[in-house]
Amino acid sequence: MAASIKDVAKEANVSIATVSRVLNDIDVVNQETKQRVLDAIEKLDYRPNILARSLKTQRSSTIGIIIPDISNSLYPEIVRGAEDLASIYNYNIMLCNTDLDKNREKESFNILREKMVDGIIYMGDSLDADIKAAIKNSGIPVVSVGTMDDEDEVPSIGIDSYSGAKEAVEYLISLGNKNIAYIGYDRETALEHEKIYAGYRDAMSNAGLLNENLVYRGNLKYEQGIAGINKITESQQVDGVICGCDQMAIGVINALREKGIKVPEDVNVIGFDNIALAAVYHPKLTTVARPLYDMGSVGMRLLIKLINKLPIEESYYRLPYEFVKRDSCK
Repeated sequence: MAASIKDVAKEANVSIATVSRVLNDIDVVNQETKQRVLDAIEKLDYRPNILARSLKTQRSSTIGIIIPDISNSLYPEIVRGAEDLASIYNYNIMLCNTDLDKNREKESFNILREKMVDGIIYMGDSLDADIKAAIKNSGIPVVSVGTMDDEDEVPSIGIDSYSGAKEAVEYLISLGNKNIAYIGYDRETALEHEKIYAGYRDAMSNAGLLNENLVYRGNLKYEQGIAGINKITESQQVDGVICGCDQMAIGVINALREKGIKVPEDVNVIGFDNIALAAVYHPKLTTVARPLYDMGSVGMRLLIKLINKLPIEESYYRLPYEFVKRDSCK
C-alpha cells in the first residue's frame, strides 16, 4: 500500500501540517525538521496526491501541449525545449496529439481544461475563429508556438516564414534555376504555410517566373513530397524545388532519385524547418532553419509568466531564422 501523508508525519515524528508545509515549501519549518521530513518522504517513497492538491489550490503544476502530428520530426525538438524549461520551474507536461484533425484539436482544449492544467502550449497550424474561440473558452493562459498570430490576440512565438521562403527561392534563382516547383501544405487556414507559399509566389513573380503548374499542395508528409514531384514532372520541367517542410523535401529527393534525376546535379532542393535528419541525410539538405528548441523554451517561459501573472515585455516573439546551405543545392 502506498504511503500516506499521515505515515510520513509518524515516521518524522511531526504533525501532518508540518509535512504539508515542507511539501509546499513554506519557510516556517526549521532546517532540521524539514530534513527529517524529507528523509521520511524518501524512505517511504511518498508521492503527494496531485489531484487533491489541485482541487485545493486550483493549480496542478501541469501544462498541456497540443501538437498536430506526433510522427512529424519537427515537434519533438520544440517539445524538448518546452519541457526542459518547464522542469526548471517544476511543471509537468501533458501531451495531446490531434493527428491534424481540427475537431480533435478543439476538443483538446476542453480535455486539458478538465484535467485542470495551468496553461497550454498550442502548436497547431491555424489560429482561425474556431481555434481562437476554443482558446478563449478554455479560460486559461495559452501560447501559440510555431504559428504567429498577426492580429496579436494570442501570445505567439515563431519566425518570419514569408522572408525565409522568399530568401530561399531567390537563392535558387541566383543559381540559375527558372522552373522552381513549390510543394507545400494544402490547408488555407495554416497561417505559416500560407506565408511560405506567399514568399515563393512573390519571389517567382518578381523574377517573371511564376507558373502555377509548378505548384502542388498536399499534407506535410514524406509521401506527399513523392506524390507532389511525380505529379509536377508529368508535364513540367523542374530544376529547383522548395518544400513546406523537410520531410516533403526528403520525399522529393527520393522520388527524383527513382527517376534517375540527381540532386543537386540536375535539380536543387530546399526544405523548411531543419529537423535533425536534414543534417545527416544524403545529400545533406539545404533548408530554412527554424530555432525549434528555442521556440519551445521561449514559449514555455512566456506561458509560465502568464500563469503566474508576472509582467511580460511583449507577447509576440518573432525569432530569427537561418538559411542553412548544404549539399542539396549547388
